[in-house]
Amino acid sequence: MIIDELRTPIVLAPMAGGPSTPELAAAVSNAGGLGFLAAGYLSAADTGNRIAAVRELTGAPFGVNLFVAGVPTPPERFASYLEHLGRTFPLGEARFDTDAWDEKLDLLTADPVAVVSCTFGCPSEGEIARLHGAGSQVWVTVTSVAEARIAVEAGADALIAQGAEAGGHRGGFTDQPEDDDTDPLGTLALVQLLRSAPDTSAAPIVAAGGIATGAGIAAALAAGAAAAQLGTAFLRCPEAGTSALHRDALEIDTPTMLTRAFSGRRARGLQNRFILDNPGAPAAYPEIHYATGPLRARARADGNPDAVNLWAGQAHTLTTELPAADLVRTLSEEAKAALQSALSRTIQSC
Repeated sequence: MIIDELRTPIVLAPMAGGPSTPELAAAVSNAGGLGFLAAGYLSAADTGNRIAAVRELTGAPFGVNLFVAGVPTPPERFASYLEHLGRTFPLGEARFDTDAWDEKLDLLTADPVAVVSCTFGCPSEGEIARLHGAGSQVWVTVTSVAEARIAVEAGADALIAQGAEAGGHRGGFTDQPEDDDTDPLGTLALVQLLRSAPDTSAAPIVAAGGIATGAGIAAALAAGAAAAQLGTAFLRCPEAGTSALHRDALEIDTPTMLTRAFSGRRARGLQNRFILDNPGAPAAYPEIHYATGPLRARARADGNPDAVNLWAGQAHTLTTELPAADLVRTLSEEAKAALQSALSRTIQSC
């Protein structure tokens, strides 16, 4: 497993939509972690160009993240929501696409990378076999034990255990509003459940969600994870493509919340007026994502934090503005110190 070969058990979360850059992925890999490129919303050609750019910057292993294709949502389920938004905001076409899933699979089997991770679903056994045949490991994002079982059965090499604390989109296989009343699992709870379930306990686990410090990494490792995946922690690095508006907002102690208002799929971001004004946004991804593109673009151009998605995890106030390599080194040292401190504590027999 590539996790066992890393100098530090730190994985860069793939952050689609701007923050993910070749420079950020390469910096994390060069520092001893595992950098990731987000291929979400990119064409296969653009993905290939970014892979080439990473290879110009590092000879170390890195990964690419793909969005698993979903199914179209009937327009009648979201038409009234978009009609409501259109009275105030500029909107685009509410369209469905597969995020070039087949084309990106073809690319990554012809030009493989060390790891292909998947979000929003599990590839088929045949698709995983194709990636294995090309020499790539396949990691699947899961939010429950049930999803983990499906991923293991399909042949996944590792499970990315995404807790509810994570910023950005929930990476699970489904997004059903009727499930909203069920409290989603946090990161440590999910890691422990996966490690204890007989049919998932052997799979390496990458813990993701709410981890912003070395102590958080240490906690995930102690709970049974093989590595920790961090995203929000890297948003303020100079190598990240994070907008100035987003960077500034991360420094403010603003609560986060889950919302479908911007994309039609549950995601965690900094609370703002748009999210609060649209609590009942329907589940329709990626249709609503594309429809709200113009309103989000205008808000960024206007410097308006109340009408743009500012994805962030619950621990966003712990982020720092450091070069990615320095951040990896700092987190690694903090994790070692936290583990040593925990081991130094005396636990008496009861």
